[in-house]
Amino acid sequence: QVQVVESGGGLVQAGGSLRLSCAASGRTFSGYVMGWFRQAPWNEREFVAAISRSGGSTFYAESLKGRFTISRDNAKTKNTVYLQMNSLKPEDTAVYYCAAANWVWRATSRGADYDYWGQGTQVTVSS
Repeated sequence: QVQVVESGGGLVQAGGSLRLSCAASGRTFSGYVMGWFRQAPWNEREFVAAISRSGGSTFYAESLKGRFTISRDNAKTKNTVYLQMNSLKPEDTAVYYCAAANWVWRATSRGADYDYWGQGTQVTVSS
């Protein structure tokens, strides 16, 4: 089992940047595909980005390519996945969730593939 905790959210002006972090503890971090999802008020949860176990493969929501970058540090002292968000827009406002998938081998956009979820961190982009 793994526990994930997000941090780094906050209020930012449109055009600004934020870096979210997701710290994992528990079982071997490198054994999990990691993903980021988000949910805006009154919207369904949507996929943002995912990264393979080694970090060698990434997968993005088409609409976010070029602005968001997912990365991970599998060193035991880190065990963290990051989401760098640039050129933020008001429509990026949402609660951002980190998730870990144990039984898949590739970065996946399917929420059902993820076994463990964090509590989320709020990102608010003002216009």
